[in-house]
Amino acid sequence: MAPNADLRMRKKASAIAEDGMDHDEATQPTTSVKNLKGNEVVIDSTVYDLTDFEHPGGDSVKLFGGNDVTVQYKMIHPYHTSKHLEKMRAVGKVSDAQSTKDYVFDTPFEREMKREVFKIVRRGREFGTWGFFFRAFMYIGIMATLQYLWVTVGPSWTLALCLGVSQASIGLNVQHDANHGAASKKAWVNDLLGFGADFIGGDKWLWMEQHWTHHAYTNHADMDPDSFSAEPVMLFNDYPLDHPARRFWHKAQGVFFLPLLSFYWVSMVFNPSIFDLDHPGAASIGMKLDNDFIKSRRKYAVFLRLLYIYWNIVCPFLHTGFTWTTAGQILFLGMSESLTLAALFALSHNFEGADRDPTKAARESGEPVCWFKSQVETSSTYGGYVSGALTGGLNFQVEHHLFPRMSSAWYPFIAPTVREVCKKHGVRYTYYPWVYQNFISTFKYMHKAGTGANWREFAQPLKGDL
Repeated sequence: MAPNADLRMRKKASAIAEDGMDHDEATQPTTSVKNLKGNEVVIDSTVYDLTDFEHPGGDSVKLFGGNDVTVQYKMIHPYHTSKHLEKMRAVGKVSDAQSTKDYVFDTPFEREMKREVFKIVRRGREFGTWGFFFRAFMYIGIMATLQYLWVTVGPSWTLALCLGVSQASIGLNVQHDANHGAASKKAWVNDLLGFGADFIGGDKWLWMEQHWTHHAYTNHADMDPDSFSAEPVMLFNDYPLDHPARRFWHKAQGVFFLPLLSFYWVSMVFNPSIFDLDHPGAASIGMKLDNDFIKSRRKYAVFLRLLYIYWNIVCPFLHTGFTWTTAGQILFLGMSESLTLAALFALSHNFEGADRDPTKAARESGEPVCWFKSQVETSSTYGGYVSGALTGGLNFQVEHHLFPRMSSAWYPFIAPTVREVCKKHGVRYTYYPWVYQNFISTFKYMHKAGTGANWREFAQPLKGDL
């Protein structure tokens, strides 16, 4: 962004305000979150109009129009000050904002964490490094080659395995940073690389709707769509023994949860939400996802999904005709991608000792909890630089959840500092030197969550007693 861009945008916002309504809070009308227009967002109970806002990070901000985005805004803007909000036109207040009742920002822990980390990664340099882009384009080149062979030569078991893992590598190493706005300072670069989600069977806009919501409310039993999206098939939340979400088959989920995750690709590719871009997980917690920006993207989402289905499902049958062997190879491609992605995702917040009720104190005392602290204690980190190069830095889940708009290339460098600050403030940091240790812990957690063993023994996870 140009050196005077902030100043120019604030002046533009002030001019708009003078032509429109006064910024004086006493004169701003009060409304409800449910009455927000699709071009409006709420931050700290103030309504902002995005119509003429030139967002430095691109149009992605419009994806969440019509919602209270206080937590999402603060998690993605680590340098936030009141000056940043002056760039937007304030048009009112809301009386029923809920997002800040559970979490508080700018705590001593958060301030020291940012201060120490920003000594390592200076402002404006938190985006992708040359090493990041080298790896990203290497993964893109590998997948493009394998995809070409799949389409032009035809399927085989070996090619299905390699292409499936390669597509997963795009999800881990390319689209993830991009759709967090972390790959580049240039919005068009993030936007372009973000379409990697569509070339592996997903959709960038659905992914952002769900994933940003997950980041904002990690392991929140009522607000994190990742915590309950697999119900009733399996439980990630460790509910009380008499909770209605429990089913008898959950007692065996320690055995079947990983094989079940191998069908993630099927549910992703044939997800009917591609037609309206209204992610059911995000919608289930009250997010409104029907604004004009989303509507304008639907046709592109459907086209890219049809292209993916043609390349990966139709083309193999054009080579061989319909055979069960070809059908099996297509499914094997999907299972290879699914296990590579979903197995690694499952490790991040489902392990022994993970805080499964980070907002317990807020419910009991009425005082919001430190958002930064909750991100650390609901996440785990394993391995180091090599694991990061293979998984797009997703092995550094603690660091990623603290700084989601920082490129994954920086996480190995800030991890030691993050651990030191956590130790100083008495915040529990979970680290596994080897990925297999995290896997063992995850299997144990899933088994106990399914059987309710924690409730029979000593812990009460959804009461915060760990």
